[in-house]
Amino acid sequence: EVQVAESGGGSVQAGGSLKLSCAASGWTLSNLCMAWFRQVPGKKREVVAGIDDDSTIRYTEFVKGRFTVSPHNAINTLYLQMTNLKPEDTAMYYCAATWACGGSWSAESIYMYWGQGTQVTVSS
Repeated sequence: EVQVAESGGGSVQAGGSLKLSCAASGWTLSNLCMAWFRQVPGKKREVVAGIDDDSTIRYTEFVKGRFTVSPHNAINTLYLQMTNLKPEDTAMYYCAATWACGGSWSAESIYMYWGQGTQVTVSS
């Protein structure tokens, strides 16, 4: 069974950087469709970035130019490098995986495997 586990969250000031890691086990990273989501208490979980079936890396508009997704297939780990962080980036960040995105990489409902989340707090 596929398992994913996030790490790397923490507290930073606005303008700072953090690098999140998502370690996948039970299958090869390159065979999975994966994404990063985030959630603030009381709000719906939203997609941040992901890797589509054709290995294209995709970003939502509010993180383009600030966040970078990079897979490290040799160690089955997906990274999310976050720079120029803003207070509105404060959230619990989740890694998600599934077998095929089918063009719907940003849809929360398609993901079968989720990590426990890692908290990112950005202070102004």
